[in-house]
Amino acid sequence: MPKACDLKKGNVVEINGEAYMVKHIDVRSPSARGAVTLYKVRFSSVRTRQKYEASYKGNDSLPEVALLRRSVQYLYPDGDLHVFMDTQEYSQYMIAADVIEDELIWLTDEMEGLIGLIIDDNMVSLEIPVTLVFEITRTAPAIKSASATARTKPATLSNGVEIQVPEYLESGEMVKVHTETRKFISRA
Repeated sequence: MPKACDLKKGNVVEINGEAYMVKHIDVRSPSARGAVTLYKVRFSSVRTRQKYEASYKGNDSLPEVALLRRSVQYLYPDGDLHVFMDTQEYSQYMIAADVIEDELIWLTDEMEGLIGLIIDDNMVSLEIPVTLVFEITRTAPAIKSASATARTKPATLSNGVEIQVPEYLESGEMVKVHTETRKFISRA
């Protein structure tokens, strides 16, 4: 049973006998001595997509739902659904675009290294790697003397996401990006 302080986006827990997925966590640390850190968590029902919010203290435990974590490969979009294939059993799973809306911008055709969360033979969530490599498609020209400074400039990646990169990078270079914060990590 995970504690509230250990919850992460995408975790699935049981609330009132139903499976809920963590969508957003807001951490509130009071400044008074002896006060307890509160975690305001926004959930979405796995079955009905109904929203639910609750606040927990850091050491409150939540029952975890029994689910399978399977390695999947992204195949293709099919209308409002997206198709994934289990890389070991070759079975296919479909998941609605609104369920994985935050992960969609990072998906590319035939992308591997993804983890699908499966409940009762239905894929309910998708975990993507924390870091991914993309090509810079558009940015301002590189400044040769900029290597010693920490100034940045906007750059558009091959998937359409705009991030801030150091001034010495130019179009066509491959960069490593942190998918949760959407920040530049390093050259690839």
